[in-house]
Amino acid sequence: MTGNATSIGSLAALRKMVRRVPATEAARCELCSGRLGPDHPHLLALGQRNVVCACDACALLFSSQEAPRYRRIPRRVRVLRDFALDDQEWASLLIPINLAFFLHSSAAQRVLAFYPSPGGIVESLLDLEYWEAIESRNPVLKRMEADVEALLVNRVSAPAEYYIAPVDHCYHLVGLMRKHWRGLSGGPEVWKQIDGFFRALKASTGVRLA
Repeated sequence: MTGNATSIGSLAALRKMVRRVPATEAARCELCSGRLGPDHPHLLALGQRNVVCACDACALLFSSQEAPRYRRIPRRVRVLRDFALDDQEWASLLIPINLAFFLHSSAAQRVLAFYPSPGGIVESLLDLEYWEAIESRNPVLKRMEADVEALLVNRVSAPAEYYIAPVDHCYHLVGLMRKHWRGLSGGPEVWKQIDGFFRALKASTGVRLA
């Protein structure tokens, strides 16, 4: 496996995740233009891997077909308390930073690895032999829903944190880094934002914060 990384065309999705609707503009379903509440469903457009805001009716309609163009993104976040991944195994994945997410791609028919960067989302080449060894020790990974659920890894903090998270949450994390990164090291604000993201993520699972 090489350490080369290839940028993928998901910047439109990331901009969509981090954009803010002006107070005078009501959020609308991107499929029927109906008004949306603050807690609306998201769909993943499988062809472009774009995240789409939808109303409940469109989310049900467009994600229930036999060969759907869209897949409904789940909302549940699970913290993996006993996840087994040591430093050597992490190093074998050749992810250049200590943040990454991994998902089963139905189009590629394999697991793909991504990490955030100041320029957006980046795909890292993943040696499936290493991944399969990690998966065999952590069977929960085999139960992730393809395309829309991911293993989200945070090894910036200590101890490391591992989650099964909806893919739109992962995109949002990438958007935070892209939006707030300054200079060579990122600056204090981006790391404050990332810490806040993971604190909120953990709180959403019901885990009591220290």
